[in-house]
Amino acid sequence: MEKATVRSNRAGIAKNVVLAGVLCSAIAAWSFTSVNAYAAGSSTASQSETEAPAPTVSGTDVVFSTDYPGVSVKPGDSTTFSLYLTNDGDKQDTVELSAADLPDGWTGSFKGSSSEVSMVHVAAAQTKEASPTLSYALSIPEDAKEGTYNLTLEAKGDSTDAKLPLTVKVDKNEKGVAAGEFTAEYPEQQGASSTNFSFSTTLKNNGSANATYALAADNVPDGWTVTFTPSGASAQSASVPVDAGSSSSITVAVTPSKDAKQGDYEIDCTATSGDETLKLPLTVTVTGTYGMTLTTPSGNLSAKAYAGEGKKVTLEVQNTGNVALKNVQLTSQASTDWNVEFDNSTIDSIDPGASKEVTATITPAKDAVIGDYVTAITAKNDNASSEADLRVSVQNHTGWGVVAIVIIAALVVSLGAIIRKFGRR
Repeated sequence: MEKATVRSNRAGIAKNVVLAGVLCSAIAAWSFTSVNAYAAGSSTASQSETEAPAPTVSGTDVVFSTDYPGVSVKPGDSTTFSLYLTNDGDKQDTVELSAADLPDGWTGSFKGSSSEVSMVHVAAAQTKEASPTLSYALSIPEDAKEGTYNLTLEAKGDSTDAKLPLTVKVDKNEKGVAAGEFTAEYPEQQGASSTNFSFSTTLKNNGSANATYALAADNVPDGWTVTFTPSGASAQSASVPVDAGSSSSITVAVTPSKDAKQGDYEIDCTATSGDETLKLPLTVTVTGTYGMTLTTPSGNLSAKAYAGEGKKVTLEVQNTGNVALKNVQLTSQASTDWNVEFDNSTIDSIDPGASKEVTATITPAKDAVIGDYVTAITAKNDNASSEADLRVSVQNHTGWGVVAIVIIAALVVSLGAIIRKFGRR
């Protein structure tokens, strides 16, 4: 019995020892995990509090682009791509230009203004408007086969690697894209027929070879003149040379005829070089032209009058413009104590090319001395005016002249009689 009890106690003690060991292992494991978690949390919090945000990487962000990346041409043609290098970054760069995948026999070159270039400077924050004048002139050989060709233009620098894919479709039946451009800053203008219209135009040669363009104007109304003056030239010219890839500024002067009627007039300007004809339509709108002339039906601006007596003078108001003259007022300016009256001091309307007559009664002063006087007559409305100076000769009546002659004759006779009488003595 005593042995059994001892074994039972030993078994209980062993069991308790095992349970205690398991419990201690669990406690140790929990403690290790908690310590690691706390350490990790403390490390994360410390790093979050001490580290600054990562700085933004600055540099170039160059974009290589063109307005028309795909064109259609015929074998033997040339075409030019206008190129743009823009940069949204804050770092400038100088890039080297090249063309890849150029088909056999095809030739191309980069042009800046009128010179061939191989490198371009790209400024920081450079916009499309500020992009240097750049183009790529491409020549297709005569024996080029029909099909679609892909090539790539590249711009590489210290921190730039921009590419521009282009597509060229070769088609023998293609009418072709004009190698040049003929444009005007303001192709539509308006004014009176007396206006000398001036159009600022630009002729651009997008081809790969220099060219001379013949300048001409079609559909010009009778009596009108159209002239071309290239920039920097001192005289008009019928032709202008333009280097490949460059342009020329040309002033087109349009002078309407003096009797041009109101309306729109379209003049077709052309620039021709070889088989290429560039057209530029210009529109001139002739607005109302106001003109007025005051005269007499005979054109004689003189009259005779007597002191204190009215003299009627017929005046003629002519409309020399191309629109009606409305509410024409007549006024006068004469010598002191003279009087001028019109039978109609207001003319309601005068049609273009027509005229209206008005009678003016001019009365010299009663004490006006014999001689010539000027009376100014003015016809005027809100748009035009004209003045006529009438020379008025003041004379005496013929009756008084006869009396004066008789008196003078009597005096002569009396003087003769006196001389005879006293002469004999």
